Amino acid sequence: MMASTVLNFVNTTLDWVTHALDAPSASAIVFGFNIGGHLFIEVLLLVVILFLLSQKSYKPPKRPLTNKEIDELCDEWVPQPLIPSIDKDLQYEPPVLESAAGPHTIVNGKEVVNFASANYLGLIGHQKLIDSCSSALEKYGVGSCGPRGFYGTIDVHLDCEARIAKFLGTPDSILYSYGLSTMFSAIPAFSKKGDIIVADEGVHWGIQNGLYLSRSTVVYFKHNDMDSLQETLENITSKYKHTKNLRRYIVVEALYQNSGQIAPLDDIIKLKEKYRFRILLDESNSFGVLGTSGRGLTEHYGIPVEKLDLITAAMGHALATEGGFCTGSARVIDHQRLSSSGYVFSASLPPYLASAAITAIDVLEENPSLLTKLKNNVAVLRKGLSEIQGFTIASHPESPIVYLRLKKSQGSLNDDLRLLENIAERVLKEDSVFVVTSRRSTLDKCRLPVGIRLFVSAGHSESDIHKASESLKRVAALVL
Repeated sequence: MMASTVLNFVNTTLDWVTHALDAPSASAIVFGFNIGGHLFIEVLLLVVILFLLSQKSYKPPKRPLTNKEIDELCDEWVPQPLIPSIDKDLQYEPPVLESAAGPHTIVNGKEVVNFASANYLGLIGHQKLIDSCSSALEKYGVGSCGPRGFYGTIDVHLDCEARIAKFLGTPDSILYSYGLSTMFSAIPAFSKKGDIIVADEGVHWGIQNGLYLSRSTVVYFKHNDMDSLQETLENITSKYKHTKNLRRYIVVEALYQNSGQIAPLDDIIKLKEKYRFRILLDESNSFGVLGTSGRGLTEHYGIPVEKLDLITAAMGHALATEGGFCTGSARVIDHQRLSSSGYVFSASLPPYLASAAITAIDVLEENPSLLTKLKNNVAVLRKGLSEIQGFTIASHPESPIVYLRLKKSQGSLNDDLRLLENIAERVLKEDSVFVVTSRRSTLDKCRLPVGIRLFVSAGHSESDIHKASESLKRVAALVL
């Protein structure tokens, strides 16, 4: 009964509304079209909406905060950290050297055999270098106090540039005051946004930073893999065949710091000429080391230096000084004097370091036996480590960077690194042999496997070499 009543009421109401909307008073004819009573409802809704929009929104009354409220807000505020938190894996304190970084050094008050410094020719502490630095300090003082273009050029800088160019057989050279700044200044000076750089995936951080600063399009090929390089060059050539005024570069290291491998320059030159790329070669670890007289990778392969567009190198390794240089044609060098940031804006190389570099090259030329001794030491160490448990020697047979890589990974980069550091710490603590792992900065994008690096020096004695190999074999057998 109740449901019937409600239904009748609803039907009656609907009939009334329909009748009202269909009534003549609710209709209108506009431009020949009959508009029903829905127009009134729509107009009504529009009026209501306009009314609501015209009303001011509610705002609470403004009043200044009390001192108590201000103090409470200040107590609750937590600033964003200036740097991200450092996890346990990044908390690393390397051993501190307490004497010159020669073949033997002092660590934690104890004399150790040093395989952690890239003192390839054993020139650290060489008397001729010390005398050269002393004379330069007396004549020029310590620093230059100005960039090369703003009264920071001293005659010894020009002498050093000329000496390097003469030694390598190039028209001209340019000095930089910091080794790494050579690479990340020279690369952006020539390669700009829109240009193409093909780089080995194993290049060190200084080159990586130069690639980033250049803002060029960077394509990596597999480490020291010439098939991968050829495929990459082929793809780029095909993709950009209709692009005009495109500068294209191949960037490689002569001797890779992250693997101890030597670049096959003869194959790279063939690919460079086939696909018409330019080559930027970093000789930081090969200058003074490779070749019959230490002139680097070009001498090692018997390739004319003119076939390379740009050669860079740090002087903090074989020459046992500091700074860096770039060598090549006069046009290439002059361009850097105007547009290379590390040269234009940095204070020039301290004069005594330039003097030391000149003397170091003189010592190298006068003593070819240094290279013979270095190569013999490398061969002896490789032979001693040939049967080390759990490791393989990944470096080139002639590389003074003897690189030990795990045969079997522990599952992750961090786990591998912890294991390697445990081995390095034990050989230092138990046998006084100082070696280092290839620990990398968080900025370093190299993804090659980590390992233990031994920097062999011509200053090491045969007993030093045997002590290092026996210590590493013993500890590796215990740990692995």
